[in-house]
Amino acid sequence: MLKEQRQRLMGCALVLLGAAGFSTKAILIKLAYAADGQLDAITLLALRMLFALPMFLIAAVWHQKKSAEPALDKKQWGIVIILGLMGYYIASYLDFLGLQTISAGLERLIIFSYPTFVVLFSALYYRRALTASVMIALGLSYIGILLVFIESLSLTSTNIVLGSAYVLSSALIFSIFVMGSGVMVHRIGSVRFTAYTMTVASIATLTHFAFHHDLVRTVSTIPLDVYVLSLIMAIFATVLPSFLMNNGIKKVGASSAAILSSVGPIITLALANSLLQETITNTQLLGTFFVLAGGLVVGRMKA
Repeated sequence: MLKEQRQRLMGCALVLLGAAGFSTKAILIKLAYAADGQLDAITLLALRMLFALPMFLIAAVWHQKKSAEPALDKKQWGIVIILGLMGYYIASYLDFLGLQTISAGLERLIIFSYPTFVVLFSALYYRRALTASVMIALGLSYIGILLVFIESLSLTSTNIVLGSAYVLSSALIFSIFVMGSGVMVHRIGSVRFTAYTMTVASIATLTHFAFHHDLVRTVSTIPLDVYVLSLIMAIFATVLPSFLMNNGIKKVGASSAAILSSVGPIITLALANSLLQETITNTQLLGTFFVLAGGLVVGRMKA
């Protein structure tokens, strides 16, 4: 019993640390864009993946030598490739695009709507009816996002709709990734799943970058600050949170992890206020409360 409690406590700590790490990503992206006004989304994403890729490859090799788990079959590789492209390449690229025009606080609220999409897609896939409590939870989440979105429109209208659409698309795609990852983590292990999907996404991102940019010219014109921010993002907002979160989910379950992850938007708002001078308004706080309330109800649902 004591061992189970320790395991659960450790799992909660891992999820909280992972959520905190992921919450810094939007802040680091905004700081990088501010450091170089010519920086585009795919270049910044490529830098992030370039620094992260060696760490994931090392983790994959180390785990392969340490464990005696069977190699992935063709079907498993196919699922890993699809999920890697969806969750860490396409969804990440859309998120980076959106952060060029919207605030870090609004981005985190929209991204945090992904659990509600998981519920909706699961209901459609398994042909389950949504209960009244879940409908209320979904309504709260979307009202909260709408409140902050409308206020953002009044503050600045420069591509705010397009940027929000990019981030919302990212949340939709990431929700599908979450549905698939829950199954694959238990089949092939969290370390292998994280390392393999991130490696797939890194290769896709770097290929995308190579087709759209002159490598030598682009690399030589990027300020040192952007390289430093990209390295920090790769370590503390990508590699470490990925392994922490997946291991935490394995210990406490997806439902508890979803509840604990609700600290994410709050951390992002606080950091955006202190580091980016983004104003925290009463409407933002109210919208955040609605989104978190909806997310907590959804997170308490059994798979």
